[in-house]
Amino acid sequence: MTSDKLKIGLSCYPTYGGSGIVATELGKELAKRGHEVHFITYALPTRLDRFQERVFFHEVEVPEYPLFEYSPYSLALASVMAETAKQRGLDLLHAHYAIPHAASAYLAREMTGGKLKIITTLHGTDITLVGNQPSFLPVVKFSIEQSDQVTAVSQWLAEMTRRELSIEREIAVIPNFIDPAVFYRKTDQALRRQFAQDNQPILLHISNFRPVKRPEDLIRVLNLVKEEADAVLVLAGDGPMRSKVENLCRQKKLCGRVLFLGKQLAVAELLSAADVYLCTSEAESFGLTALEAMACGTPVVSTGAGGVPEVITDGQEGFLTAVGDVETMAELVLRLIKDKDLWKSMSSAGRVRAVRNFNIKEVVDRYEKSYREMLESRN
Repeated sequence: MTSDKLKIGLSCYPTYGGSGIVATELGKELAKRGHEVHFITYALPTRLDRFQERVFFHEVEVPEYPLFEYSPYSLALASVMAETAKQRGLDLLHAHYAIPHAASAYLAREMTGGKLKIITTLHGTDITLVGNQPSFLPVVKFSIEQSDQVTAVSQWLAEMTRRELSIEREIAVIPNFIDPAVFYRKTDQALRRQFAQDNQPILLHISNFRPVKRPEDLIRVLNLVKEEADAVLVLAGDGPMRSKVENLCRQKKLCGRVLFLGKQLAVAELLSAADVYLCTSEAESFGLTALEAMACGTPVVSTGAGGVPEVITDGQEGFLTAVGDVETMAELVLRLIKDKDLWKSMSSAGRVRAVRNFNIKEVVDRYEKSYREMLESRN
């Protein structure tokens, strides 16, 4: 490192999931601060949708070989990491997820002489994966222990990692974040009118429709809410459970009240158009979309799974329920719909908490501090 500006290699899953979004927004903010950021992954990250100075993308291509039944992405990733580190003089690699990114970063460090620093950020699924596939435990544990620094997006995830993997090293908690200049309540109601009539409450959910999100519970909630309120449900995103959700809509005769938008980039606009944001997950390491909803002044009704209580204070910025308790969730949605003063109070409180506790400026400051501490220890 020859100046106070760093050269950072950043590897993530370039998808619509929370980890890819956070990693991309982190890289973009670091580039705004004058650092050189190199994204190393198999596809262009979702939110890297326009040119930005000091941001570079290195595609990891996995060739097909007859000997391999499955393409060795982790090895191809390690090779591109090592080549990028040598050619661009990287100071560090920031791996989002232990598998395969931290494991590949370890190989890249060994390939380049052992001096490259590695920081690993845990997002949740990389740890819960071990519970479903114990064969991954040795490599996940090794990758975490070999990283120079490790962070987790919530205290819940940090504690779970120590417990499930018998990790004794320090795991710093650096939460996910929002940009208040992007996520705020828009006043233009044109989008809202595309989804509902003026007096119809809009419930919203955004996810990748995996089983852990329990998306069928969203339909069950709406089915109860409609008995007392003429509400509609807007669903953004796509994934393996979507067909089951659509089938349940047909069974409950709710197709006229449910809009499937598919994958969307205009998240802040959607959140601003909603009256209540719903999260029915059985496990959440943080709850990024819930935080984004709060920043947009949209009260949240969520399960209290995982790290969500670290984001939402029950009864202040939203409501928390037990997993699968669709009856209580529907009752709380109706309270917010019917009580305008309660809605305004939670809307305001959510915005204040999001900006005060999860502002991109302060959170990225903490990542920068971690980077410099690592590099000082090298020197």
